[in-house]
Amino acid sequence: MSGGGHAAGVPGFPGGTAVSHLRVYDWPAADGQAGGSPHLHTASAEGYVVVGGEGALETLSGAGYARTPLRPGTLLWFTPGTVHRLVNGSGDLELLVVMQNAGLPESGDAVLTYPPDVLADPAAYARATAIPAWSDFADTATAGAAMARAARERRDLAVEGYLRLRDRVRAEGPGALAGLYEAAVRLVRDKAAGWHHHWERGPHAQAEATRGHVAGLAAGEGGHLRDSAVYTAGSPPGPRRNGMCGTLRVWDLDGAHPVSGQE
Repeated sequence: MSGGGHAAGVPGFPGGTAVSHLRVYDWPAADGQAGGSPHLHTASAEGYVVVGGEGALETLSGAGYARTPLRPGTLLWFTPGTVHRLVNGSGDLELLVVMQNAGLPESGDAVLTYPPDVLADPAAYARATAIPAWSDFADTATAGAAMARAARERRDLAVEGYLRLRDRVRAEGPGALAGLYEAAVRLVRDKAAGWHHHWERGPHAQAEATRGHVAGLAAGEGGHLRDSAVYTAGSPPGPRRNGMCGTLRVWDLDGAHPVSGQE
């Protein structure tokens, strides 16, 4: 639920993060609650700023089950391994999502809470998770309907597995998450080696730059201040896309560019 990398020579968004605007699905699920697809991230933390509507975030983590109210102005974040489900209580819940490790979640960092038999079969998992592309259809209306249908089917399957898991966590404690975590590691293991460049280009590069700035300032040098600049990135044109939790408008960090001086 976030943007990718950044253009060559353009520093990434602060902290190597990405930002998106999310409108949470208002589709009711099997338990009567509207909202998104429960899932976890294996290597990335995620943060929310609620900008409209009301609802809740249900989570399963090392602290067990929790339900946190969401209303305008709410700020919260969670660490890798936290199963999270957005619940759209008012029908118009909107968030700004700040995602750690820009580009990494899109590379397979997220794992949905499907039933165990689907999690155990990588091919079945891939089929359940796939969303058609706009280019697969002749017109946008047909494409939009097909993509929404696939996203809803994916969400319903993830909720099915989540509700069973939530019951177990409530009854047995956080240890009930062990099977999901093992399945998640199996699903991402072969992809994880390719994730290093997202970390190196993003958070690591920015941390190293700050280290150099601090060292220079301590030595009485401030050359980096002369390189100061303003950058901007726009939202991609066209319809919002179907994400795991709702429809997304993602800022295009790959297309970021400096703002030129003006009189």
